[in-house]
Amino acid sequence: MTNQRILRIAVPSIISNITVPLLGLVDVTIVGHLGAASYIGAIAVGGMLFSMIYWIFGFLRMGTGGLTSQAYGRHDLPEVTRLLMRSLSISLLLAFLLLVLQYPIRAVAFLLIDASPEVRTLATRYFQICIWGAPATLGLYSFIGWFIGMQNSRFPMSIAITQNVVNIAASLFFVYALGMKVEGVALGTLTAQYAGLLMACLLWQRYYRSLRKYAVSTQRLFERKAMSSFFRVNRDIFLRTLCLVAVTVFFTSRGAAYGDVVLAVNTLLMQLFTLFSYIMDGFAYAGEALTGKYIGARNYTELRRTVNRLFGWGITLAIAFTLLYSIGGKGFLGLLTNDQAVIEASTEYFYWVLCIPPAGFSAFLLDGICIGATATHYMLRAMAVASAAFFLTYYGLQEQWNNHALWLAFILYLILRGSIQAWLGRKIITARDIDY
Repeated sequence: MTNQRILRIAVPSIISNITVPLLGLVDVTIVGHLGAASYIGAIAVGGMLFSMIYWIFGFLRMGTGGLTSQAYGRHDLPEVTRLLMRSLSISLLLAFLLLVLQYPIRAVAFLLIDASPEVRTLATRYFQICIWGAPATLGLYSFIGWFIGMQNSRFPMSIAITQNVVNIAASLFFVYALGMKVEGVALGTLTAQYAGLLMACLLWQRYYRSLRKYAVSTQRLFERKAMSSFFRVNRDIFLRTLCLVAVTVFFTSRGAAYGDVVLAVNTLLMQLFTLFSYIMDGFAYAGEALTGKYIGARNYTELRRTVNRLFGWGITLAIAFTLLYSIGGKGFLGLLTNDQAVIEASTEYFYWVLCIPPAGFSAFLLDGICIGATATHYMLRAMAVASAAFFLTYYGLQEQWNNHALWLAFILYLILRGSIQAWLGRKIITARDIDY
């Protein structure tokens, strides 16, 4: 039964994760047929800006999921309801701030991006439209985290699929029926974001409307102790995400310093890491939901059984992906590019990719377990140490190892994230040092 519970949450989450890049892929495909490279550049730049902005606010999903799963395990339906209302309120406040500050945010972002005047102009138009999707996107973070905390990953999957269908239909309509260009793609994305939020609201109304009786006053909703717990958890996740973003951005920027071919090789090889992360994140979501549930119910026997089964899945998937990449990884690169220079250059670095699954699987699983336990301070400490080790390793070896130093630093970073969290988080399954 434990494996069934894990897969019931993990499989829909994996499907949801796989659909995420489709939104950007559809946009690029449509503008790729408009006849100018600047359109593709504008979508790439605009998409990157929003990815970075929304990535930073990912704590809304994770924090809401961890706290909700514990309240669900305690059968505390009033608190379950308050958590969604609390998270949505904070999401809308943050979205309002993004809208108010959109002009300075855009100005600072373009200072950091080296783009041609034409791309900058088109990306600005894209940004000016898509920024109005902030309330929908951040609101969805709250809903998705809450659904996962309620042990329901089918609804996030349905929402993700709906967004992709609407995005394709709306973008094609605006671009080809109305003759728009970048603005049409942006409007398609915006429409899809609000379609996702609408569907989340309708699903909640259809299946969880009985919780409306637990609606409380604003004073109770924002009581000091509850808000302190909510912001403590989300503060740790926010700071941890900043470290993650710093490592990711640095990896890309330093790869560019070694030339276009090395940059292309690193980018393609990281797609294999991304594919693995989509799968492992599904099991991390399962760990998040089930860990919180069993901690809330104080069922530590089932908690330990679940953690053991999660790591059984993690080890199995790490072995499977290592074998898969060793056999077919280079063939997969051939699907992504026909540039023989890039494919040949990837041979020199390909063995680093084979290290990713065994080095990284525990970091993903323990992220989910720590979020479910609301032991987010463990995540932050592990990430801080791992990030520091990443930069120290790279700068200590860059002169001798060049791009290999970058990959070694990244593999070490993954290993340290998992091993430090395992050491710090060992108290979780022994029912010690858990925040309720």
